[in-house]
Amino acid sequence: MQHTESQWPMYVSLKKIEKQVGRWTSVQWEVEQMLPATHAAPAGANLVLLELHKDERGSYRINIDMDNAMLYIVCDETEDGEWKPVAISADQNVAAGCLEADTPVLNIPMPKAIACWIEAFITRHGEVEICAHRRKHVNRRKNEGPSTNHTEDRL
Repeated sequence: MQHTESQWPMYVSLKKIEKQVGRWTSVQWEVEQMLPATHAAPAGANLVLLELHKDERGSYRINIDMDNAMLYIVCDETEDGEWKPVAISADQNVAAGCLEADTPVLNIPMPKAIACWIEAFITRHGEVEICAHRRKHVNRRKNEGPSTNHTEDRL
């Protein structure tokens, strides 16, 4: 299975790590390996799709411009407590949304080949302006702005 301009299938396998914390055992999950689907499937690996979306280009840009660009592995938790990878994203907002919904997410450093592929996707579809959406017309310190009731000043 080959990757396209917006999809890259990967084989992802997870490993369960049990750690002793005081008298209790803690269970953590880690990505054991992630390989492009052009390789043979490793034992126990799941085929998971890394898919890029045009409306997430701004988030991809922020991610790949960081010194520690990350990929986020979204997982499903089975009834027996096992984690199964179901999606891969390069958008931190997707990962945050999953975590807020109590969906397990693991993160791994982004391989350079994937960063180059994302860069090409952004270049092909155009850069998106990244800005903090401040409301410059509102000056909260002076209690001025469209939501302030100015009828008292006119009386």
